[in-house]
Amino acid sequence: KPTGTPKATLKFNISPQPLLHKNFDLLKQTLEDYTLKGYKLFILADSKKQQERLKEIVSEEFTPVSPTIHEGFADNNLRLCLFTDHQIFDRFHRYSLKSDAARAGKMALTMKELQEMEIGDYVVHVDFGVGKFAGLVRTPIGNSYQEAIRIVYQNNDKVDVSIHSLYKISKYRRHDTDKPPRLSTLGTGAWDRLKERTKKKIKDIARDLIKLYAARRREKGFAFAADSFMQNELEASFLYEDTPDQLKATNDVKADMEAPRPMDRLVCGDVGFGKTEVAVRAAFKAACDSKQVALMVPTTVLAYQHYQTFKSRLQGMPVRVDYLSRARSAKQTKQVLDDLRDGKIDIIIGTHKLIGKTVKFKDLGLLIIDEEQKFGVAVKEKLRKMKTNVDTLTMSATPIPRTLQFSLMGARDMSIIQTPPPNRFPVQTEVHTFDKEVIIDAINFEMSRNGQVFFVNNRINGLTEIAHLINKYIPDARIAIGHGQMKPEELEKIVMGFMNYDYDVLLSTTIVENGIDISNANTIIINDAHRFGLSDLHQMRGRVGRSNKKAFCYLLAPPLSSLTQDARRRLEAIETFSELGSGFNLSMQDLDIRGAGNLLGAEQSGFMEDLGYETYQKILTEAMVELREETTLQQTHPQPLPVREGGNHPQNNGKQQNQHSKHSAPLPHREETGESLFVADCSIDSDLEMYFPDPYVPSSSERMLLYRELDLIKNADDLKRYRANLIDRFGPVPREGEELLQVVALRRIGRRLGCEKIMLKQGQMILYYPANTMSPYFQSATFDKMISYMTVNLRRCKLRETPKRSMVISNVTSVSQAVGILRDIEKL
Repeated sequence: KPTGTPKATLKFNISPQPLLHKNFDLLKQTLEDYTLKGYKLFILADSKKQQERLKEIVSEEFTPVSPTIHEGFADNNLRLCLFTDHQIFDRFHRYSLKSDAARAGKMALTMKELQEMEIGDYVVHVDFGVGKFAGLVRTPIGNSYQEAIRIVYQNNDKVDVSIHSLYKISKYRRHDTDKPPRLSTLGTGAWDRLKERTKKKIKDIARDLIKLYAARRREKGFAFAADSFMQNELEASFLYEDTPDQLKATNDVKADMEAPRPMDRLVCGDVGFGKTEVAVRAAFKAACDSKQVALMVPTTVLAYQHYQTFKSRLQGMPVRVDYLSRARSAKQTKQVLDDLRDGKIDIIIGTHKLIGKTVKFKDLGLLIIDEEQKFGVAVKEKLRKMKTNVDTLTMSATPIPRTLQFSLMGARDMSIIQTPPPNRFPVQTEVHTFDKEVIIDAINFEMSRNGQVFFVNNRINGLTEIAHLINKYIPDARIAIGHGQMKPEELEKIVMGFMNYDYDVLLSTTIVENGIDISNANTIIINDAHRFGLSDLHQMRGRVGRSNKKAFCYLLAPPLSSLTQDARRRLEAIETFSELGSGFNLSMQDLDIRGAGNLLGAEQSGFMEDLGYETYQKILTEAMVELREETTLQQTHPQPLPVREGGNHPQNNGKQQNQHSKHSAPLPHREETGESLFVADCSIDSDLEMYFPDPYVPSSSERMLLYRELDLIKNADDLKRYRANLIDRFGPVPREGEELLQVVALRRIGRRLGCEKIMLKQGQMILYYPANTMSPYFQSATFDKMISYMTVNLRRCKLRETPKRSMVISNVTSVSQAVGILRDIEKL
């Protein structure tokens, strides 16, 4: 208890921010009143995007401030008015956990794999083939040293891969995990022949796909208008902060809708990561242009839940949302169909009933398909016909291998939502045999924290037996039983009861798999888990962990040793990939386990076996790009397509081979600026000391991670952050490290200038031009700059035609100096 008399008393004449409940007219009126009284207005918001939205909504002058505070107020003495965006929009204000930024990192899996890589693991180098990882080594280059990754091949031949070429290496994965792969033999050309054979086959298969893709691009669709005031108002009213991926996916979808060709985009986002919000915004955008929207979902329960979500989000907006499912009466269905035909319904949500003969639209503009993998072949065929000139948005947490393959091959646009919402935790996943103690403990624990439990048993006749077991050991547990053979209205009633916390345990078949969103349910038990597919397991696990509580998933199955290899791999995969955002990785695993189906056929599956998954994927994508380049060049240039030479490597004869960035480029593509590039990448070969010394970063695995991260850096801002992080963790960067950091700029500018390779050796810089002498590069303005620089600096520059066309520049003794010269050339 305080004692004594205070020396001074502070009194604040403040009033709290008024409740506005998303009423923008009231907000404008309130701010106008404060302005007339002479108050200075500040609106606090965490994100820049939110500040921009507020500027569009509010006509009064205000100063945006970031970050926000817990509650807004007006200081009546200082005449200051500080309002918070989350109170204006009735949003939850959550402080981001420190780990959120780390979780949002796009390289987590790659880094993790690299960290866990052990001596003797099988790896694939895209130019040399399958070998064994032998660790990080320091190799002498002239009078200096560099660090490299060593890979051992057949006959104990070795390749040291430059730290600038780490993206060429991937961990070897194949269908049969028990059988070790055959090591490649260097110098025989067998690996190159295998790659070329694979590429040729892929091209043959893909030509039709490219034609289909090109035809779709040529088709005329409806170009939706830019975002309206109401669209911005809707997006501003979202209860949570958009994650970076969610925002990008939204912008991708809206950009596609505004284009004059039909959209065909796949949004692959993990369960609970905000795909539905992307769909809501797209649907509203279409409705604002007087177009109808159809959202197709696999189950009655999910149709009703989506209906509730859309209705709630679009409340107060001038759109009508309705739904069709077998849960509705004949009279209700007829009324909905009539209204749909007359254009009175803007957004219709339903199961496959939406593609029935009785369903007629007045003007359908957008088709949204949720969890496409759940629909049968016949339904998809009808959808394909329906999609011809209609914008199509497909959403999935774990796309089926064929859908994923289709998108990876570029025949479909794809957005990936990998960033989890703030304060979300991974679901702890465990595999057990059927054990009543595990079941009882799991349910008791969840009930002790006032939570709810899903128990999934795929056989209807086993549900009652399990209910008796739970009742016997936990008499106070309120159990509901639900399955697909029940009357739709009965099932809907049970699910709604569970959502309203009338039951503790929902004992059901796989109906819980599809989209049921109950944040209070944070434990799921899946019986006979080995009988489910990987996508099914991931979907069911996604029903829990939708709040800031730790969630648990128990997979009950016979002992792993008694299962088939595929079943065992599925359970191992779902247990391993339990991190947030792992749905896309699971799809990759599923593609690896199941193959890509008849899109590629059995022969392609064999190629995947020989090459390993990642290398196969690189070749597949490269083949697709080359096909597109062929098409483009045939239309615009008489010259043949520049073909990159396959790496014909000299015989190794048991000797160690240094491979300091001698690599063919991965994929020709456009710079982020839209500028067309003549080479896919620029490799660096140097005798300068460029590495992080042992005293600076003592751990070799840590150095390897840092090299990998540096190898992936794309722009100057990322490099600046990377350097600041280095200084923060290890102190000032030594000379060798600074030279290494400069390589990022050297590669980037070299690539823009059309250099396939830059060699910095013996005080000279050699710039190698594209190997294909028919390349359009030699008629380009970029090549003219090179020639102009040479003519101005004849004393230190000369052109060479053999062994490869190149320009030699003398008196270059550091990477920094080399970067400066390339920048001078660019400025010409």
